[in-house]
Amino acid sequence: MIDLLMTQPYWLVVSGAGVSAASGVPTYRNRRGQWQRKPPVTHQEFIASADSRRRFWARNMIGWRFISEAQPNAAHRALVQLEARGAINALITQNVDRLHQRAGSREVVDLHGRVDRVSCLNCAESQSRASLQAWFEQHNPKFAKLGGRIAPDGDADIDDLDYADLAVPDCRYCGGLLKPDAVFFGASIPPQRVALCEQLLERAPGLLVIGSSLQTYSGYRLCLSAERQHKPIALLCDGVTRADHIATQKVSADCLPVLQGWLERLAERGD
Repeated sequence: MIDLLMTQPYWLVVSGAGVSAASGVPTYRNRRGQWQRKPPVTHQEFIASADSRRRFWARNMIGWRFISEAQPNAAHRALVQLEARGAINALITQNVDRLHQRAGSREVVDLHGRVDRVSCLNCAESQSRASLQAWFEQHNPKFAKLGGRIAPDGDADIDDLDYADLAVPDCRYCGGLLKPDAVFFGASIPPQRVALCEQLLERAPGLLVIGSSLQTYSGYRLCLSAERQHKPIALLCDGVTRADHIATQKVSADCLPVLQGWLERLAERGD
């Protein structure tokens, strides 16, 4: 794959959960692209049901403690170096953990949003997710020290959790519903964000997908666009992806050795 990557002056990167796996952040799907955990709360459930919101926040209280402490790994850092060398023009991530930004990547689009910010669905007032944790723990002391199996996107899998009396904060300004700034399952990505991703792809000579099975249409759509534009599509994913049939090249392996090899080749060429 490094030979293919060296054929273009730079690439647009789409990253998925596989990039953050080495930081201890779990993935939704296994190597075959199959779901491997209980479904999370959907957007529709969160909006319509107070019970669903309590379920979400009870699990998120526990998951947030982990996601806030997760650290960028060597793959994140390699992508920072590739951007600095000009081999990557931008990075579109399906991850909501902000580890790319914390590693130092500059041109990043959070395709599915982020879990470190929370906004009111009524007045759009925004605040950090960290600022809510103290409130949750103060008003829900019996949940404060619970543990569970960490799940993707700041969630946690907790068996037989009774969350019926969980206190959930409302917006401090208007009393509206608070929700993380992530695109929940069942919701649509904001059109302006989709348009930005398409613009980045139009300017890029090729598309490199790292660590994503592309089972969600948001990432797969970019592969379809690249195919229509007759641009090379490189897939670096340790498992099956939805775009295997249209890839210029697919490598089923851990992404770090390939990224490091790419950096070495660029250094040898003097880039």
